[in-house]
Amino acid sequence: MTQDEMKKKVAEAALAYVKAGTIVGVGTGSTANMFIDALAGMKDEIVGAVASSEATAARLAGHGIPVMDLNEALTRVDSLSVYIDGADEFDPGLNLTKGGGGALTREKIVAAASDSFVCIVDESKKVEHLGAFPLPIEVIPMARELVAAVASKLGGTPVLRSGFTTDNGNLIIDVHGLKVTDARALEDHLNSVPGVVTNGIFSHQGADVVLMGTPSGVETIR
Repeated sequence: MTQDEMKKKVAEAALAYVKAGTIVGVGTGSTANMFIDALAGMKDEIVGAVASSEATAARLAGHGIPVMDLNEALTRVDSLSVYIDGADEFDPGLNLTKGGGGALTREKIVAAASDSFVCIVDESKKVEHLGAFPLPIEVIPMARELVAAVASKLGGTPVLRSGFTTDNGNLIIDVHGLKVTDARALEDHLNSVPGVVTNGIFSHQGADVVLMGTPSGVETIR
């Protein structure tokens, strides 16, 4: 089974977590795109979806799935029923690294507004410790060098994501070479640096369930 086939299997398996009559949060990236394609088959059963990026909103709309602004959605419901998204890596505690596509801030906001977070990945994303994938940090432009210096002091190598601007108008610094042994502490530490919008560690908003595609089928990890 190819990687794309495994992604497609977990995307389809995630439909079981979508409740009829609710508003669904939808993430960004290749696996999330496969979920959107699958969700189109039950678009008439849900009220709508909240997108974590402009690209996701466009793909949802292209399938005729009603796209709602999060603020609008939260005037109608107390919370989104579920947030479904991929990850760049996950550890045994279901802490995640996200932001390879640059949508980490909106992803974290939508995850925080949802009752549960179902993460859909293939088995290549499973790691013992976060850090194999460079850690994205969204920063306002003025703080670029300040945040890079903090990352260097932590033992990482900060690299500005060239030619990239987030949907929020900010920059991304990708930090290479970190071994994350305490995801929650590092998430909090980086988020305390002035100018950091957020970083790509999802520990506070970690996954409730990981659906992992393997050559033998979909494995559910809680």
